[in-house]
Order: sequence, then structure tokens, then C-alpha cells
Amino acid sequence: MIAIFPSVLGVRQGTRDAADEFHRAGHEVHIVDIFEGRTFDTYPPAMAFAWEELGQAEMLRRALAGVTGLADGFAATGFSLGCMLAAYVATQRPVCGVVMIAGAIPVSAMGEQWPVGVPAQTHSMLGDPWREQAEIDQTVHDIEAARAPIDVFDYPGSGHLFSDPTLPDEYDAKATRIMWDRVLPFVASLR
Repeated sequence: MIAIFPSVLGVRQGTRDAADEFHRAGHEVHIVDIFEGRTFDTYPPAMAFAWEELGQAEMLRRALAGVTGLADGFAATGFSLGCMLAAYVATQRPVCGVVMIAGAIPVSAMGEQWPVGVPAQTHSMLGDPWREQAEIDQTVHDIEAARAPIDVFDYPGSGHLFSDPTLPDEYDAKATRIMWDRVLPFVASLR
């Protein structure tokens, strides 16, 4: 089972496309919709809703509540803001692995510790305007301190949600195919 935590834009077609990739590879998927159906086309109103109306504590609560029906041992996959949610859930529930796409959020910034031995991947574009190298470095440190493997994959380009074909200014088909060629074997290895 794979739990998907969408970006701050909510559950859009790009999220469903990601779920389809996992389905085609033989995985069951559960999309955690912390925005309860609300979606956004641009970042400013999405960020205002997420951080000002909901706030971090409520987003984390909703993320954890969204996986209560899943058996332990699922994989958590997050996109952008969803990386924070996936990482947080991994500190609260037994997961088999974590994939962070278009972001990397160190759990130490949330006062948590990475679960011992739980492997992870990060995928982001080098020119992503939202990319924070210090956060990636701290994420690697947190995970390695838990004696867990982490693979950091960097792609040339400047798209943030580079795997979402519904965002033409960000989408990169080549990087997306390479990403899935890395994500799918990783997730398959967690079974």
C-alpha cells in the first residue's frame, strides 16, 4: 500500500496520474486529501489556505488521520508540501519507506526523529525556486542518523512539481520518466 500526500495545490489530475503510475506497477494506493476536496491552480491562495487557515499542526493532524485505516508497513509518498506530511507520518506510524518528490523536509525541524532503518528517496530539480539545499542536507543527516539509506536524486531544470503534466510551466517529461524509473523499483523493493 502506498499513501500519497499531495502538494499544496491539493488533489489534482497530477496526483491522480501519480496514483495511476503506482497502480500500473501493481500497488494499491490511498490518496490522503488533507484539503477535503479543495484544489488550487496557483500557489499564493494555496499557501494562504494551508498555512494561514489550516496551519501546520492541523495539516499534520489531518495527514495522520488520513492513514488511520491503513495497516502498518505502507509506503509514504509526498509531493512538495506532501513531503512534510509523508515524513511526519513516518515518525508516527510504522512505514516501510518514504518518497519525497519536489521537496525534502527534515523531521528534526518538527521535533521528531526519523524511524530507524526506514529508507527514503528525494527527487527535485536543481533550479526549483522552492528548493532549499539546507533542508535536503538536514533531511539526509536525519535519515542517516537513524541508520537508514537515503538516495538524493537531482534533475536539471527549474520546475517545482516537475512530474505534474497539468502544470506546463513546471512539467519535465524526461525527468519525470527517469524519476518513475527510480521510484517504482524502490517501492517494489520495500515489499
